[in-house]
This record gives sequence, structure tokens and C-alpha cells, in this order.
Amino acid sequence: MPTETHRSPGELIEALLRERGWDQAILGMFLGIDRTGVSRLVSNRKKIDAETALELSDAFGIPAERFLQQQQQYDLDLARMSARPDGRRLDRALLYRQLPIAEMIHRGWIRAENSRDVGRVESELARFFDVSNTSEIPILPHAAKKSDAEADVTPPQLAWIYRVRQVARQLVTPSYSRSKAMTATEKLRNLLLSAEDVQKVPRIMAEAGIRFVLVESLKSSKIDGVCAYLGSDAPIIGMSLRIDRLDNFWFVLRHELEHVLRGHGKGSFVLDAELDGERGGTGDSVTEQERIANEAAADFCVPTKSIDQFMARKAPIFAERDVLGFARTLHIHPGLVAGQIHRKTGRYELFRKYLVKVRSMISPNAMVDGWGDVAPTGA
Repeated sequence: MPTETHRSPGELIEALLRERGWDQAILGMFLGIDRTGVSRLVSNRKKIDAETALELSDAFGIPAERFLQQQQQYDLDLARMSARPDGRRLDRALLYRQLPIAEMIHRGWIRAENSRDVGRVESELARFFDVSNTSEIPILPHAAKKSDAEADVTPPQLAWIYRVRQVARQLVTPSYSRSKAMTATEKLRNLLLSAEDVQKVPRIMAEAGIRFVLVESLKSSKIDGVCAYLGSDAPIIGMSLRIDRLDNFWFVLRHELEHVLRGHGKGSFVLDAELDGERGGTGDSVTEQERIANEAAADFCVPTKSIDQFMARKAPIFAERDVLGFARTLHIHPGLVAGQIHRKTGRYELFRKYLVKVRSMISPNAMVDGWGDVAPTGA
């Protein structure tokens, strides 16, 4: 079989005829067709179907798939030459591939009957991303230049951030100042003993001029929180409560609050995902900005010096009475100690009964979007 590349099935047949020293009449004899029929195959005026491919395979002794593949490639090449690029169709396909349209409809983020209502979905996506038309939606490669922060997030994560901003716009808070945020940090520290005190968090954040919202994350986007701004002096802390657990709640909240205190995210936003893993630590894979926030969060939950001394004395055996006594000494909930032991040892089976769920406690006092509720956004 010839090894050179052929542009059409006709070229392939011609090359096979030359290789064998046949003329078209001999091939016609094999195929049971006249010379005109063979000429139509060679000139690509007759397409090779499955039956013809099998007959050619018998005649030339090569796989029938070779002829069908050549025909398919030829047809595709012809279509490419005659078709005009449709940028709108390409944009639509990319949006549907990358955004969880059906989930966004179900969550009430975009108003459409279903994802098949393409016209309605497109107009709603433009509204959701606050652009004049879908070609300007930030996830598209040719849209307005993305910031470094946007380049590092997935389309579902970016959609979540836009929803956080929409919900946060509905909150009215006094003006923000760093001194108010520092005061809020001290007030939060006084809530660490009782799990139920998480219900006071939204009010304390609001008093500091920080818009605090809870937005359930979209499926498969492992978001924990975000620090963003509506303006240079209007910070937002958005949390997903992806891990509904007391220790994780306080770690993520204090992490985001550190971003606010340091003015991180003013240019764009700071998205935090999978803080329960390596990204919640201080290793080489963590940026300086995130390392600072992680250290502040860990030290807030359980003072770093104290937990290190405790573990040095007690490891590798941690008795429950010791954990409870240590927590009482620090005036914090034992779940916070359990959480730090988990982070530092990887022994996630220890003291799990103290890892209290908090969403049901905080939701009644917070602006919430998700878990069956749709926050009013005025859009």
C-alpha cells in the first residue's frame, strides 16, 4: 500500500492502480462496474460507502477502513473550505461546555426554562456577567484581558464569584476601615468557645463595613472562600461552607479576613479553594500572600506556639481529656484543637465528634444563596 499522503479517496485509488500496473478497466472488472463507474470513483464524483470500501478492500488487499477514513477526511476538508467560521456558534459551544448552565438555572442564577432555550440562556448569561453580549463574557479567550486572578480560576469558580458579588450588593453596611476590621477580629476571637456563637459573625462583619455572604458552591468547584471588593473601600467576604465544620469555618473566615486587613484583592479578587489541603499550609507551593493568610488563620483558631508545645508534649498519643483540658485553658471549642491536630498530623479520625456543623446556626442571620434558598439580587 502506498505510504504517501493522499488528498482524496480518488488519489488513493489512482496510486493503488499505478502500484499494481492496472488500468481502470481491470478495477472495474473486480468491482463489477463499467469504466464510467470507476472514473467517478477516481474523480471523487462518487463517494465510497461501506459496501464499496469492502469491494475495494478485496481488490487491493488493504483494510476497508482505509478507504472510509480517506473519504471521511476528504469530506471534512471540503466542508472546512466551504464553511465560514461562525464566531457566535463557537462562543456558544464554549459557554455551554465550560459553564454548568443547567445548575445555574436550577439555582436561580439565570432565568430560563431549561438549557435548550438558547436565546434566553444567552441573554441571561450576559446579564449575569454584566456585559452587553455573550462575546464579552470573561471566560471566552477573546474577551477583555483577564487579570492574573481570573486566569487561575475555572469558569464555574468565576461564576460563583460573580454570584457572591451580586448577593453582596444587596447588603447595606457602614463604611469600612481597617481599624473597624481589627476590632471585629478581636470580637470574633471571643466567639471561639461556643459553637452557637457563629450566629453573631454576620453582624460583627457588617459593623466593620465588610459584606459577608454565604453562597453554596457549584458542583465540582472546590471553593472555600473569596475576598473581593465592590469598590476600593467596600470589601466582601464570601464563603461556600463547602466543609460544614466548626474548625474549617473559623479557619476560612479568618483567612479571608486577613486578606481584607492587608488589602489583598483590591485589584481583582482572591479566590481560595481546597484550604483543607496543602493550600491551607505554608509549604513551597503556597504563595506568600496565601502563606500569610494561612498563618493568621491557624494562629487565630489555636495559637501556633501553644498547639506546637501541646503536640510536642503529647504526641503521638492524644488523650481526649488532654484535648479538652487544653481547649479550656485557651477558652476555645475543642473542635478547633481537633482541627489543628488533623492539619498537623493527618490523623483525621481523631475527635471527630467535636467537629460541629455550623451552617444551620449561622444561616438565619446571614445573607444566604443556596441549599434550597435563592438570595434576592434585584437583577
